[in-house]
Amino acid sequence: MTLAIVLVLVSAAALILVLSISVRSSLQLFRGNQSRQIQPIDLEAFRNLTDRAEEDYLRHRLSPPDYRRVRRLRLKAMAAYVQIVGQNAALLIHMGQLALQDSDPDTSAAAHELINDALLLRRNVAFALLRIYVAWAWTGANFASTPLLNRYQRLNGSAMLLGRLQNPAAPIRIAAL
Repeated sequence: MTLAIVLVLVSAAALILVLSISVRSSLQLFRGNQSRQIQPIDLEAFRNLTDRAEEDYLRHRLSPPDYRRVRRLRLKAMAAYVQIVGQNAALLIHMGQLALQDSDPDTSAAAHELINDALLLRRNVAFALLRIYVAWAWTGANFASTPLLNRYQRLNGSAMLLGRLQNPAAPIRIAAL
């Protein structure tokens, strides 16, 4: 019974932390050239951090205390990547909203798609951070990031399409592929 209460309290605290981070980052106003503020993500490095086979390899090769230390470092790096993904999504939402004012129907449609993808990604980022923090506190927890990575790659495609429609000479790229 005590364990259940502790888990509920820890989960509630983690949820409050994730929500406060999400609200704080969504309230920030971005000025200037938005595409210059987007931080590229190395998707291969992110995939390596979230790879189950890599996790299993480390679990079998390292002693339990070393494994827990390395896993927490990897989870910290994952959280940093996920936060950058969330910041990029917020920037792209803002850019999409600006592009909605364009009179070209193709640009407007691309802006709608970009906004929808970015909003869904922002929601997924909040849940991913919650799962990372739970996994950090509870070593046995699993973190599945494949949906987040796939959504980010789709957002990259939407941003590139909008960038090509608005300025064919300088497309936007948000992932270091």
